[in-house]
Amino acid sequence: MARRIPVLKCFICAAVVYSLTLTLLFMWWNPATSINFNADDKYGTHSRTKIHDLPRVVELMDQIISNNFSSFLLQHLSHFKGHNVTLQDDHQEWGKHMLAVVVPFRDRFEELMEFAPHLYLYLLKKKIRHKIYVINQIDSLRFNRGSLINIGALESDPDCDYIAMHDVDLLPLSDQLDYSYPQSGPFHIAAPSLHPLYHYPTFIGGILLITKEHFSLVNGLSNRYYGWGREDDEFYVRLKKAGLLKTGYITMNESQTVAYEIRRPQNVSTGLNTFKHIHEKQRRPRDSSNFFDQKAKTNKLDRETGVSTVKYDVKATHHVMLDGAPVTVLDVKLSCDYMKTPWCLKKEDHYLLDSVITQHPPGHR
Repeated sequence: MARRIPVLKCFICAAVVYSLTLTLLFMWWNPATSINFNADDKYGTHSRTKIHDLPRVVELMDQIISNNFSSFLLQHLSHFKGHNVTLQDDHQEWGKHMLAVVVPFRDRFEELMEFAPHLYLYLLKKKIRHKIYVINQIDSLRFNRGSLINIGALESDPDCDYIAMHDVDLLPLSDQLDYSYPQSGPFHIAAPSLHPLYHYPTFIGGILLITKEHFSLVNGLSNRYYGWGREDDEFYVRLKKAGLLKTGYITMNESQTVAYEIRRPQNVSTGLNTFKHIHEKQRRPRDSSNFFDQKAKTNKLDRETGVSTVKYDVKATHHVMLDGAPVTVLDVKLSCDYMKTPWCLKKEDHYLLDSVITQHPPGHR
């Protein structure tokens, strides 16, 4: 009986190795777990492993048979899991920097389902270490892109040393774009000459890269901009005053004047076909309303609010896979000071201000 136990153990071990081998080989040949990163295949179109990969399978079997099974698992398990596994940490040549893609978000799930897997595969192809953070505003206040980006910068992994302020409806198509660490200063990827819609010189929306150090230096974005637009224009002024823009000189009226310019892609040949814009205006109209003294107050540089003052509550954190792309979704509720920014409320909620005015009559301190 004593001799049967070692034999039984050997039999069980052999069965386990055999079953695992079959499983791994099945996963290797399964088209759902293979991604083609060839130049002719745009950003990860799924494809079945071709017959010319057979020598590769034989090589893997040799490793298993030669008692090097642990090494085999460590080196090759990620291949079988396909794009559901982040391979970024396995490649030293990808560099030391980590990008936090911060996506301000509300009620645009169809766009997110297209955006996340596209950008994930695009950045893998570009060998950019990254994590995608979707900052989902779940309160009843008007949308506040600036505050959501501030939250994303605060809540992103400390290993992320730079961020991409990234709209969910703008997909990069050109291989000529650069998402690498912006060593020289903020880098505006969605340049006016490339963006499908916005072409004015000081436009810095859509996609902007900035180090966390520089983001903190300018105190992030203003928290006063509820509704759609203009928070980027105010952020441009912050960058300018902090000396983070390129400076040059232009000649006007026979005298030289200092000119400021943000760093942008150069020599991109794809022009207005550089991005795909997927926003549906009819289904999701922009909230461009101005209530109370909103326009007057937001026409000035905000010296009071920013990433250091944003008030919010993270209600839930979800780690999800969207068609193979790992995404962290933060459900957040913003806090609003009705006395300072009453325009944070939607029109149908303005009645809530009655109680605030009653509690704080004019002249109250």
